[in-house]
Amino acid sequence: MKRLALLLAATALGAGSAFAQAGAPVEVGRPNAPDQKPAFEGQTRVGQPENPAKVKAETVAEGLPHLWGMEILPDGRMLVTAKDGEMHILSKDGKPGDAISGVPDVASGGQGGLLDVALAPDFAQSGQIYFSFSEPRESGGNGTSVARATLKADEDNSGSVENVEVIFQQTPAYDGNKHFGSRLTFAPDGKLFITVGERSDEPIRDQAQDLNSGLGKVFRINADGSTPQDNPFVGRQDAQEQIWSYGLRNVQSAALDGQGRLWTVEHGAKGGDELNRPEAGKNYGWPVITYGIAYSGRPIGEGITAKEGMEQPVYYWDPVIGPSGMAFYEGDAIPEWKNAFLVGGLVTQDLVVLHMDGDRVKAEERVPLDARIRDVKVGPDGAVYAVTESRGGASTILRITKDSAS
Repeated sequence: MKRLALLLAATALGAGSAFAQAGAPVEVGRPNAPDQKPAFEGQTRVGQPENPAKVKAETVAEGLPHLWGMEILPDGRMLVTAKDGEMHILSKDGKPGDAISGVPDVASGGQGGLLDVALAPDFAQSGQIYFSFSEPRESGGNGTSVARATLKADEDNSGSVENVEVIFQQTPAYDGNKHFGSRLTFAPDGKLFITVGERSDEPIRDQAQDLNSGLGKVFRINADGSTPQDNPFVGRQDAQEQIWSYGLRNVQSAALDGQGRLWTVEHGAKGGDELNRPEAGKNYGWPVITYGIAYSGRPIGEGITAKEGMEQPVYYWDPVIGPSGMAFYEGDAIPEWKNAFLVGGLVTQDLVVLHMDGDRVKAEERVPLDARIRDVKVGPDGAVYAVTESRGGASTILRITKDSAS
């Protein structure tokens, strides 16, 4: 297998990015909104850790279609989703089987396609999987939907999904091709969190603030698609009862921490990528408040970053990292990363490691991988797997481990 050494000392980092010494912030570029100030110390540009991990990466699969999501099966094989609507099983040595049959049609234009995949908590017994996709709607337009199905995996890495049932549909539908989200995360109690986008365009993105709309939200549903009765808006006539939190832009990163709590990272525009811990019923501000500016260079809305009744991000980036994929590291194989969040950087083309102190970021480091990172998973052996992509091209899966030789 192709092997690539990555030494995370300040003197060894390169990859075309600017890196500072330990204790200084990773980001040294000029912010897009230099007049904006953080709401509290440590909300952005924290220092690097004193003793960053030394790791190496090896390519375990390459020449794959344009991937979006990945899960590691109990037998060590990988289940991956491809943007064009295919699902594949990869052997332990990274070779894909034929496309799995039974996957529904997807709207794969723009940012749409077959998106995330998650194993049911009882997958070992039930064989059930859940997947999100941009669904073309019979009434017109499209939207993010979630289906569950039974995976039948053959020994030759082919297979099928059977008894496919769509259990969630983001509404309203919209005739666009941007900001579908989406990540799927099971909570310890078996409830499923679904993240979606607000579809990007003006003025429809304003519906991120509308509880009657499913745009720009985190949803929480039961495994069968029904609504948990302890959701924050159950019983309200002016709200979709499956909403957990709102005021979000385009959430493509989600993971549970060691306490089983949901954390997300959402895309900003030019600046404004946000780390949040979405809590029941809370409003995270988009597009009323945000850090950063519009792609045009103009302020977003009134250009404000705070407002009463709206939550501040735990952490934000300006300039952006382009977040996609996220994992919480609880393994022992890379002890320096214990209890850190690992976030894929599409723009920065690195793995962003967020070291936490309670519910605040205390240090940030970057692992340069020279590729857009679409998804991040931690294997049962403590290795970190990163799904990378080229724009409109092939994907690669990297395995990141401790570099004991350095």
